[in-house]
Amino acid sequence: MAWKEEQLRVWDFLQLLTPWLLLTISAAIYFSWVLPASGERFRPDGVSVLGLVAVSVLWVLFGHTLPIRKRTLRPGPAGIFFVGLLALCVTLMTYSHIFLVFTIAGFFHAYLLRPWPLGVLGVLATSVALNGSAMRVWAHPAPDLLAEFLLIVTVQTAAIGVGIVLTARSEPEERKREELVERLEAALHENAGLHAQLVAQARESGAQDERQRLASEIHDTLAQGLAGIITQLQAAERSASVRTRGETEEHVARALRLARSSLTEARRSVRALAPRELGRAHLPDALRTLTEGWSKDQGISARMEVTGTREPLSPAIEVSLFRVAQESLTNVAKHAGASRVGVTLSYTGTEVLLDVRDDGRGFATGVGTGFGLTSMRQRIRGVGGHVEVQSAPGEGTAVSARVPAITPGDTGAKGESGR
Repeated sequence: MAWKEEQLRVWDFLQLLTPWLLLTISAAIYFSWVLPASGERFRPDGVSVLGLVAVSVLWVLFGHTLPIRKRTLRPGPAGIFFVGLLALCVTLMTYSHIFLVFTIAGFFHAYLLRPWPLGVLGVLATSVALNGSAMRVWAHPAPDLLAEFLLIVTVQTAAIGVGIVLTARSEPEERKREELVERLEAALHENAGLHAQLVAQARESGAQDERQRLASEIHDTLAQGLAGIITQLQAAERSASVRTRGETEEHVARALRLARSSLTEARRSVRALAPRELGRAHLPDALRTLTEGWSKDQGISARMEVTGTREPLSPAIEVSLFRVAQESLTNVAKHAGASRVGVTLSYTGTEVLLDVRDDGRGFATGVGTGFGLTSMRQRIRGVGGHVEVQSAPGEGTAVSARVPAITPGDTGAKGESGR
């Protein structure tokens, strides 16, 4: 296509330049050599030729050059220009044969005539005018000369006219190619716009996902840790008021542990790492550590059980289930007023189930719609699972998460990066 475009540019340049070049050469030779060599004065022939040259300049400028540059040349005006050009050439050749050079421009302009039979006719007319003047056929119409003239005109017309015919036949295909190129360029432009939109949407989605991740991490780590610190310090304050030093020191020690743990989790969240417990062990052991630590801190009996055959899960699955257990235990400590909690992790082969049940006060259906439960559902939904919360006033609460058992080598899970 690049070669074709270059070829078209060269042809357009020749179309524009040829009449001017041939007219300049003819006029320059006539006024600098032919007219002085004839011994004639500038008047009257020189003046007449100069006038015809000036008319030719205006005719070429307004009938050929400007329309081609502006791409406004039409078949009708092109035919009129060709007839006028040939008439000027024939008239100039009556003053000097050197203007045969200018007449050659008719062959180039014949390619612009439409339909193609007019182009071939233009080549024939140019050949007749050119060779008739050069061979002086009209002055001496001898049979041999006429035969030679007819042969030259025929061969010349056939040789140049075949180019016009081939060009005319290839024009529909060229137009189709041009239309195809235009459509392709439009499609590329549209695709570029769509690509830019997709990049912007992906960037916005990535930023939204990161905001959601940080919000969940802050809620699951910092917010819960700070809440625990406040609870322990308030308990220490109450203990100090009744002068029970040992209990006060115990509450302060718990507050320090929570503060250090929250700081560690904050750093891990910023680096998009899995929770500390999962960094040291797989999910069952991490949940057991979490449950035992929570039971010790809250003074609530908690039991952790694992059923089924244990198998390693993808980091995203393990992190999501761990966060569900963490959030569920935090909610029990805050709201349930429970005396016993049971955490069960079940491997069923194709799925993994996590259940956190308590015997607390429970709540009415539709009440549990805080950020914690919303974040919990979003986490589990992100790895292809779902969460169910069952509760009733006075009957405790059960949180059940069900996720596919995706192994670490499976690319189907999406979520937080692991250890």
